[in-house]
Formats: sequence, C-alpha cells, structure tokens
Amino acid sequence: MNKQQNILIIGAGLCGSLLALRLGQRGYNVTVIEMRPDLRKVNISAGRSINLAFSDRGNKAMKLVGIEDKVKTLCIPMNGRMLHDIEGNTILAPYSGREHEYINSISRGELNALLLDEAEKHKNVTIHFNRKCKSVDFENTTATFKDYENNVEFIEDADAIFATDGAGSAMRKSYFLGKKFLFSFSQDYLTHGYKELSILPAENGGYKTYKNALHIWGRGDFMLIALPNLDGSFTVTLFLSFDEGEYNFNNLTTKERVLEFFGKYFKDALELMPNLVDDFFENPTSPLGTVKCSPWHYKGNTLLMGDAAHAIVPFYGQGMNASFEDVVEFDKVLDEHHQNWESVFKTYEKTRKKDTDAIADLAIDNFHEMKDHVNNAIFREKRNLEMALEKTFPNEYSSKYSLVTFNEDIGYRQAMLQGRAQDKAILNLLSDKDININDDLKIILEKVKTATKNILEDDKIAGLK
Repeated sequence: MNKQQNILIIGAGLCGSLLALRLGQRGYNVTVIEMRPDLRKVNISAGRSINLAFSDRGNKAMKLVGIEDKVKTLCIPMNGRMLHDIEGNTILAPYSGREHEYINSISRGELNALLLDEAEKHKNVTIHFNRKCKSVDFENTTATFKDYENNVEFIEDADAIFATDGAGSAMRKSYFLGKKFLFSFSQDYLTHGYKELSILPAENGGYKTYKNALHIWGRGDFMLIALPNLDGSFTVTLFLSFDEGEYNFNNLTTKERVLEFFGKYFKDALELMPNLVDDFFENPTSPLGTVKCSPWHYKGNTLLMGDAAHAIVPFYGQGMNASFEDVVEFDKVLDEHHQNWESVFKTYEKTRKKDTDAIADLAIDNFHEMKDHVNNAIFREKRNLEMALEKTFPNEYSSKYSLVTFNEDIGYRQAMLQGRAQDKAILNLLSDKDININDDLKIILEKVKTATKNILEDDKIAGLK
C-alpha cells in the first residue's frame, strides 16, 4: 500500500499516541486529533486513574517502537499483592514464583507525554488538541470536529480513519447510529463504581508503607487498592457498590460516615490518609463497564482500536497493555503486505477479537478474586502451591495470572482456557485431598498436568475451544 497515504487518528491517549508513533515510523502521513488539552501543558487527570499497571504485553509494544529504556525510568516494580486484613496485618503474595516476573506501577500522564513526544519527533506526524470529534462519515472517510479554541466546526478528510477515542468513542457511536451495516454492541456496567483517593508522601519524601507492591484491602463485597508513584505517594482506589450494602457510594454523604466506614474496614489505611475526607468529596465517583462490539471496521475506511473497540474493567491490570498489544498485532498484519486497508482491517479483527473478548471476561473474574477470594483459605493454598511450582519448575508451569501477565507470546484466549482449566484442576485436587503443599512437587505437577489436560479435553468436547 502507498506509504504516503493520509491517516487520521481520533484520540491522543495511550493507544492513539502509540499508534501515531508506529505509523509515523512506518512512513505514513499521520494526523492525530484529541478533544482534551495537551496534557504536557495542562493538568487534566479528571478522575481517571493516575497510575496504571504496566507489564510484559505493554513492554512488547515499547520494544517495537524502540523506547523500552525510556519507559523503564517511569516504572516502579510491584513484586506481588500486599494483602491487608481487617486488623491491619499484612502478607505479601508474590505474582510469580519466578523472581524476574513482576508488574510495574506507571504514571498514565508521564507515559502518555513520552509517547506524544516520541510521535512528534517524526515530521510526518501532526497532533492537534482541544478539538472534539462530533461524528464520523465512515462511507466517505471524513470526520466532523468542533474546535474548542475558536468555536467552529470543520471536516477532516483522510484515506483511513482510526478511532482510539476510548470507551465513549464518537466513531463507534456513528457506527451504531448510522445503521448502514449490521453492528453489534454491548455495554455492561458493574454494580460497583470507583473513586480515586491518595496516600501522600511522608514528610521526608519517602513512602508511608511498603513501596514495591500493589496493596489490597479485600473485604468481600468491596475493596481498596493502592499503587505507588515516583514522588512517594500512592494512588488509592475505592471500589464500592453504588447502592447495595450497609455502606455504598450513595449513602457515604457525610464526613462522619466516611470516617466511620474507613475506621471499620480500612483502619491501617485510614492512619496513612489524613487527607481522606477532602479527597473523597472532591474527586468524582465513576462507573466501571465492559464494552464489546463488532465489526471494528467499515470496509477499508475506518477501524476502532483500544478501548473504543473493547473497553474492560481494570482488575487484571491489562486495559492499557491490551491496547498497546493491539498496535503490536496490527503492526504484524501490516508486515503481511496486504493490498488494501480492507484486507488489513479484516485480518486484524479476525485474529484479535477473540483475545480482547477473553481479557474482558478475565478482568471480571479477577474483580471477584481480588475483593473476595484472596482471603479464602483454599485460594491461598492454591496460590502458594502455584508459586512453589513456578519456582521449582520455571519452564514447566505458569499460573493463569502468569500466562495472562507475563507470557506475551500467548494470546489472551489461550491463556484464559489453559489458566481456567489449571485453576479448576488444582482446586478439585485440593478439595478432594489428592494433593497438599507438603507432597513431592514433581508428583503434584504431574497430577495437575493430567487433571488440566482432562478438563481441557472435556471443554473441547463441550465446544469451549
């Protein structure tokens, strides 16, 4: 295909700025249009997650565009989950039995700024801000925008349009409202929402609690988590029902009730958060939802990518990583030398959609695991056993979490099917007292492998393949 083609990217968030950088490197003329101000000049966190979990699939994309070392300087390694019980006792549950496997806390804003800077180094990449996409004419490959600075509307023409404008995508809305082709769309909200809070740095600029972990206060129906920032602070997120339970977002309306709630369930966190009440009432409460849709493309004119195509809840720490992996997988399709965009888009969606559906389902699974199962005795026994297997047989066993998070060469769907079968196998073996942590690990491994294989075969017969 002609490399001089004009590409329009709607949205300069993490996925859009990475896509612009990669297509710029490949020689396309790229225009990116973003509705928000330039985050390098204005602070616009607006209640969105300040920091995110960055892991191997995301790093594969950074290697692709050659900025792995620059991104590493923005990362804080998190080796496991620091589990806080109701009395304030803690236990560190490693993410993997292999010491080189860990996830990272990274600043959304700093990573986004780095990607924008790198994209703008290419003369064939132009980025505009404060211009909101109103609609996309996907038959004529044009998009209508409103310029916030001079309050005028204008139309942008392109050879192909990529929408990376997030869960509320204007182009996906145009697909839905246009009724020009069969477009399937679902948007499912959890009954829970989230609110960003913070643990400020200690007076000496250090961390008030253990730095290299993702902290979790799982309380069955709700939870609190905290991720470290480079400045010594932690971004804390409360996940809570809007209207169910004794305490919910709809009835936490006074300072006294908020302090009562935190004092009862998150006592050790409250001691680190003298700023809690201010944060609680100043920061918005936001919903959590999953978006699935198809097709992502219209002929060879337009393509949805990232959250615009497949928004997921944040509980596997894979939202950003999945969007970055979109760019890697799309780049692989470009290497196949297709004759036109329609062939590229069709091939990309066919290979990618099954994996994005899988990580959406896994993220819902992990929501229940984090808020509840992490405190369950048999679940902890399973995790301890898996850590021992990974440590002793690093090349023969990977837990579901490791398959998803650290095995970037395995698709999400394959990781889900293998991981769920392993989980079921180990839990069955533990429940039936066929294995325990004190048995010979080689014998345990063989029993787990055999049981997993049998479950996978049963699933295949049942059509789950």
